[in-house]
Amino acid sequence: MNYLTVENISKSYGERTLFENLSFGINKDQKIAFVAKNGTGKTSILKIITGEDVPDTGQVIMRKDIKMAFLSQEPNLQPELTIEESIFASDNDILKVIEQYEKALENPEEEEAYQKAFENMERHNAWDFETQYKQILFKLKLDDLKLKVKSLSGGQKKRLALAIILINRPDLLILDEPTNHLDLEMIEWLENYFAKESMTLFMVTHDRFFLERVCNEIIELDHGKLYAYKGNYSYYLQKKEERVTSELASVDKAKNLYVKELDWMRRQPKARTTKSKSRQDDFYVIKEKAHARRKDHVMELEINMERMGSKVVELHKVTKKFKDKVILDGFDYTFNRSERIGIIGKNGTGKSTFLNILTQTIAPDAGKVVIGDTIKIGYYTQSGINPKPEQKVIDVIKEFGEYIPLTKGRTISAGGLLERFLFDRKKQHDYVEKLSGGELKRLYLCTVLIQNPNFLILDEPTNDLDIITLNVLENFLLDYPGCLLVVSHDRYFMDKIVDHLFVFRGDGEVEDFPGNYSDFRIYEDSTEPEKNEATKEKNNWKEKQIKQGLTFAEQKEFQKIERELKDLEYNKKQMEAQFADGTIAPEQIQDKAVELQKIIEQLELKEERWFQLSAKMET
Repeated sequence: MNYLTVENISKSYGERTLFENLSFGINKDQKIAFVAKNGTGKTSILKIITGEDVPDTGQVIMRKDIKMAFLSQEPNLQPELTIEESIFASDNDILKVIEQYEKALENPEEEEAYQKAFENMERHNAWDFETQYKQILFKLKLDDLKLKVKSLSGGQKKRLALAIILINRPDLLILDEPTNHLDLEMIEWLENYFAKESMTLFMVTHDRFFLERVCNEIIELDHGKLYAYKGNYSYYLQKKEERVTSELASVDKAKNLYVKELDWMRRQPKARTTKSKSRQDDFYVIKEKAHARRKDHVMELEINMERMGSKVVELHKVTKKFKDKVILDGFDYTFNRSERIGIIGKNGTGKSTFLNILTQTIAPDAGKVVIGDTIKIGYYTQSGINPKPEQKVIDVIKEFGEYIPLTKGRTISAGGLLERFLFDRKKQHDYVEKLSGGELKRLYLCTVLIQNPNFLILDEPTNDLDIITLNVLENFLLDYPGCLLVVSHDRYFMDKIVDHLFVFRGDGEVEDFPGNYSDFRIYEDSTEPEKNEATKEKNNWKEKQIKQGLTFAEQKEFQKIERELKDLEYNKKQMEAQFADGTIAPEQIQDKAVELQKIIEQLELKEERWFQLSAKMET
């Protein structure tokens, strides 16, 4: 069944043509990834499909009874609504029933309203739906439903928008970089969710593991033409290589034929017969094919790395904590030359604090960091480039000099270097603010590398980079002779680049794991103990309602406590994360510590009452 058809769409901005006369279709149960270089219009195509933008030519035709949703990189949410209100604002009848039930739980004295809400839950069979939506919120770490959208971080907003879409289960889901702002645990959960759910997907993503495990078709925009591959990422790589090889062979054949036909054309008399006219027409077709070339400009990452001495970086009994939150506890490590380490761990375990200590942005509580005299650190942060107002691309690089040193005593002009990073002469004079997300990242990478670091720290370097640029970056890093430290949720990237991992477990525990991310997952899965019944998620609301050990009032109290426990636990984690990341101003630390202690005390009281009621339920 066809859900949506794109017919001959084109889009230009001024003199710049993004794409012309593109056509494709999306059918039921397809899980399609759209692949193209940065700056070729991937996001524009998604916006045209979803009606947020209109093409210059062509049209998009969608089946009338299809419900479509779009997860953009910048979600459109109402800032004054809470997380809970944002979820219930969607047009979903079952959600409205659940909303009435949630409100009834907050007003235990209104027994008639509660009974009516309970019966509605039964009538609409909403218990399973509620369990599923609570699980989605739990997996995406959106526990505090009372938080307002305006107070959320960019990552939290993206996760909220994703949660709303998954809860409402559209027929067709359009996704723009869905794994950005998700940690590894969330990404793996989302992969499994999409794999088992019957949903039709059309997405732009650079996450190659995600492509491999979720998508069953890949559409590539390459040099203005669309190519469809009926398989996952591995299949796409194989078939694309075959296609490019075939194209090059076809061009070589056409060149040989062109030489022969050119000689014939030069020998022709002016008078033309019908037969010779036909052959002349064919000649121009052959000429066009013979002169076709792919123009595959490859990004050249060449730097004049500073000489590295015998001493690199040493951490001696480094300790860091924020009140009761321990980040590092007597951490010792001596970096060796050419070492390549990946850093993984849940949010709030101290990864960013560790990088800030290593780069001496913040000081440890105890211990010391010793950096060798010859070490020059290059730090690629998530915050990215910070251009001046109306600054042009070329001006960003010229701040480092008109000429940049390369290897073997050579130099290159600022413009020449930008060309190596795929910014042509015209693009170099664009304002930085006009660049796409991927182009901004590429420019930022250029500014880090031209400073010739021999100790390179990359914090989420793969976000917004297209797959082609990622492959070039990976090949550069494989040959990079200096030390490399990488924080990334891109498992494909980590597997290819790093030799071992620092696993931040929390509470000051940092494990040095001898292998890449896939090795780590295999190890974790093989050692994970059987889950105890007592630790299973307490979210089967219907079962709890029919427990005979509680009175009607106690049932409502039990439900209310569970909601409060989730809110308190979330607030505790948020505040501990602020202490761990060092984002609290010094003058606020004392007040925040008191606030955290109050939350912990409330948690203990609520948990004690929860256990009392739980015990009564089992009698």
